[in-house]
Amino acid sequence: MTDSQILLLALLGAVLGLDVVSFPQAMLSRPIVAATLSGALLGDATGGLLAGAALELVALETLPVGASRYPEWGSASVVGGAIVGYYPDRAGALSVALLAAIAVGWIGGWTMVELRTLNARWAKRLRPAIDSGERSAVVGLQLTGLATDFVRGFLLTWVALLAFRPLGRAVLGVWGADARVSRAVAVTVAASVGAAAVWKLFRVTEHARWFLVGGLALGLAAMALR
Repeated sequence: MTDSQILLLALLGAVLGLDVVSFPQAMLSRPIVAATLSGALLGDATGGLLAGAALELVALETLPVGASRYPEWGSASVVGGAIVGYYPDRAGALSVALLAAIAVGWIGGWTMVELRTLNARWAKRLRPAIDSGERSAVVGLQLTGLATDFVRGFLLTWVALLAFRPLGRAVLGVWGADARVSRAVAVTVAASVGAAAVWKLFRVTEHARWFLVGGLALGLAAMALR
């Protein structure tokens, strides 16, 4: 990846990292969307979609409730989609992309916790102005939080891509497994995580398992009829 491509991808990561929590929360940061977009920027939307679908299965395990800590999949999926998009049809590219995205996602989750702590400090400092209903204090705090989250997503994606540019090249240079076997293993692992997450959510709800089975049957039938 060239420096200009990394810069463009970092801007995408900043926007999608912002979408996770701050604005506009339009589901653009979901892995299947984010990875497809980053793959498309590098000329391989199909590869990005493949990485995004696999990451989406892993992300099903994430349940963002309240103040719980969870991976930041928006910026991380940009990194994963970029790796697959830059190495189309390369054996091991999907496996490296998944590992990179999971690692970046967990680091991104830590940066979100730190950002919330920083936001709390700023809010505490402006508490008297906020309590008095000062509009500029409320608006300024919101804009500062949004801008800081944008910078967080940009730096996270930029640093990750700079790190994985030589690392991905080195790993894929010595990758010995067949491309089909590598993809099959990666997809199987992702599907196992996704299936476990779905079962954990649906098994405690009455009749939910039958709706799940029915949906899977309809989906497989639609694929067979195409």
